[in-house]
Amino acid sequence: MEWFKTKHIHVLEWPNQSPDLNPIENLWQDLKTAVHKRCPSNLTELELFCKEEQARISVSRSAKLVETDPKRLAAVIAAKAGSTKY
Repeated sequence: MEWFKTKHIHVLEWPNQSPDLNPIENLWQDLKTAVHKRCPSNLTELELFCKEEQARISVSRSAKLVETDPKRLAAVIAAKAGSTKY
């Protein structure tokens, strides 16, 4: 931190446990969970399962995540960037 001060670089305050509010992270988790349950045994199966599960994860799931953004943001603000149910 001292180095930044000596170089006159303003550093933004950022909570050390900052929540990731990017909806794509939820979709990645959905994909990871679904593929893991199928137990791929080689790279070919892994690729196939990823493609199949990615096609299965619906547009409505994506829309739901975007739709709930305001609620998630409000929860994070209320928790002062602490833990939330999201």
